[in-house]
Amino acid sequence: MTASELLLYIAAALLLQMALGVGIAVWRRRALIGDTSSATMTAATSGPAPAAGAWSGWRELRVVRRQFEDAMGSQCSFHLQPVDGSPLPPFLPGQYLTFSLTVPDKADGAEGGERVVTRCYSLSDQPDPTGYRITIKRMPPPAGRPEWPPGASSSHFHDRVHEGDVLRVKAPSGRFFIDPDAMVPAVFIAGGIGITPMMSMLRWCINAQPARPVHLYYGTRNSADHAFKQALEELARSHPLFRLDVVYSSPEATDVQGRDFQHAGHIDVDLLRRSLPHGRHQFYVCGPPPMMQDLVPALRGWGVHDEDIHFESFGPASVQPAGPTTDEPLASTSASFEVRLHRSGRTLVWDGQDANLLDFAERHGVQVDSGCRSGSCGACETKLIAGTVHYAETPDHEIAPGHCLMCVGRPVAALALEA
Repeated sequence: MTASELLLYIAAALLLQMALGVGIAVWRRRALIGDTSSATMTAATSGPAPAAGAWSGWRELRVVRRQFEDAMGSQCSFHLQPVDGSPLPPFLPGQYLTFSLTVPDKADGAEGGERVVTRCYSLSDQPDPTGYRITIKRMPPPAGRPEWPPGASSSHFHDRVHEGDVLRVKAPSGRFFIDPDAMVPAVFIAGGIGITPMMSMLRWCINAQPARPVHLYYGTRNSADHAFKQALEELARSHPLFRLDVVYSSPEATDVQGRDFQHAGHIDVDLLRRSLPHGRHQFYVCGPPPMMQDLVPALRGWGVHDEDIHFESFGPASVQPAGPTTDEPLASTSASFEVRLHRSGRTLVWDGQDANLLDFAERHGVQVDSGCRSGSCGACETKLIAGTVHYAETPDHEIAPGHCLMCVGRPVAALALEA
């Protein structure tokens, strides 16, 4: 054999080894992520790639079934199927749907009028090309604001949306979704209706990654508003790597610890320290403002890296990111300046206490239409008359020129808005 022939054989062997390596890597990734008929996943944390087959604009989905998920009937699931009969695209477990709803307009005591609102609701089941499921809690007036009406969209769904009705829906979206790395145990922490995206992540995880340890900490008041109780208990019995910890803050006299719930009180880092095994975990947190404001910073204080903390809050006073993700200057938290809201006829003083302009307006009793509260749906978009608004990260929604998103924007100096 000549030297040139030997070199040729060596080169061919190296190319074959490289091809095998690439093939194995692709196979491992596909095995990790799972069949795209169940879900299309991405490990990127900067935002999800669009799902294959996702539609643009609005699509009509029909309500084929309604089902209450708690004993008191305050949380109702709506099962949706496409009117056109074509398969639905997969989504990233944890994402939400955006709805355009025509709801009664009772502003200033008016009766008989209607208005269009945009609202976002988390998908509450694993991806299925034949149908989606959302679960909606009827929302009373905000605490401390009894003069305000109950939630317009949740009341609309509970009182006016029936089986057979058709809804206008945008494709699944959102930055809160599960990382597909099966080597890292997942810890889901839900408060109240924050259980909905966790149900999607949990069911996907158990079916697509049965060897991945999964923990769910679910905090609610008592068995009356314990959503998905039977379904969760059945999953815990049938899946040996799924551990369920239910925490009741106000158990009823008939609630039995060890049967209906495992812990009394609230979910906190002390509970996680006591009950989680040592090692790295990825935390997914969704719940009301008080829980989010306490728990997310406490996880950071415990030493959990930001890359392992994923959260989505609902309601005002959202949790702020750990730090800015753009090069734009951030307004000083100690600065004070005027924010004029023209439509509301209010001039307020920004003092840096709030995470964004939407929280700021709501704290001062100014109602602003909103949906996702994460910069994706555009429901809170308003005209920017004067001033500059800073965004900690670029919103998903494409903002119209001369406008801003209140749910993720903070003023840099004196500001005037049309809101």
